[in-house]
Amino acid sequence: MRDTTPCRDGKGESRQAVGREPFLLAPAGKDYLWGGRRLRDDFSKDLDLTPLAETWECSTHPDGESRVASGPLAGETLPELVTAHPEILGTHARENQTAEGQIPILIKLIDANRDLSVQVHPDDAYAREHENGSLGKDEMWYVVDAKEGAELVYGFTRDMTEPLVRKALTDGTIGRYLQRVPVHRGDVFYIKAGTVHAIGAGALICEVQESSNLTYRLYDYDRVDKNGKKRPLQIDKALEVASLVHASAPRQPLRVLHYHPGFATEFLCRCRYFEVERLLLNTERVRDLARLKAPSTSFVVLLCTRGCGVLFYENEAGHEESLRFFRGDSMFLPAGGREVLIHGQAELLKVNC
Repeated sequence: MRDTTPCRDGKGESRQAVGREPFLLAPAGKDYLWGGRRLRDDFSKDLDLTPLAETWECSTHPDGESRVASGPLAGETLPELVTAHPEILGTHARENQTAEGQIPILIKLIDANRDLSVQVHPDDAYAREHENGSLGKDEMWYVVDAKEGAELVYGFTRDMTEPLVRKALTDGTIGRYLQRVPVHRGDVFYIKAGTVHAIGAGALICEVQESSNLTYRLYDYDRVDKNGKKRPLQIDKALEVASLVHASAPRQPLRVLHYHPGFATEFLCRCRYFEVERLLLNTERVRDLARLKAPSTSFVVLLCTRGCGVLFYENEAGHEESLRFFRGDSMFLPAGGREVLIHGQAELLKVNC
């Protein structure tokens, strides 16, 4: 039987171990009006929110902080741990920190039971000048699942002008100018700051983004919240940062599987802020388990989108430890930390800075 007793030789030793050993994350949740039940029903997110629209899986943003969910420091917030152990981020991630205890990226699961608002995000330069030094938001969407007919909004179908957009918002005809793109399970979309966009009903998305919560709403279908009030729009700011030129329909990137004993990897996205791969794990018929180690330059987050498995590693005392993971779980591998062996049948997203 495998030894799963955590190393608990004192607070200092526990913190030292966490600086090298992987751990599970517990997310923060959001109950936005367009959310549904899938994150609770299909991904076992035990959060007392209805609807449950988003879970912030790996976040140090003050609007929703993740917590350590395994090991001797379980219950601590991720910012508390990063403040005490900044080396777990890695050299590249630390270069891009905006403040002590902060991670430069944020990873979410999003359940769009209804259409999200039509919105746009500012870039870093605009956010620094107009939003108290905040980061802007470039983001990537990986479609974990999509109902038949699900779509997203991506830019405009023609070149627009500010007066035309304002008129269309006023008379309710903005929809005729928005480019709608069908989405399917496994699709990947990169949404650059300044792109007018929206996730459509029926899509379940993993979003990897800069650590920012800046959203400028252009249009929200005249909906009201649980208090009977319309959500605020930020039309002036949105038009200051939005690209109003015709947007070419996004194409799916060429994707190639690279095979290894027990698993395969597929590159999804790389930008100046993050890198994302898909990892297909199947160790049912191999004796060598999948091996993974975070580089010294960046931490790694593994988010399980399908299946389940076990992650093995050695603790500070040289004893074998394990973390069981299931669909919806996120694991944090500290930069330059312990090599891990992974067993199971699962699909995981591997994210690093």
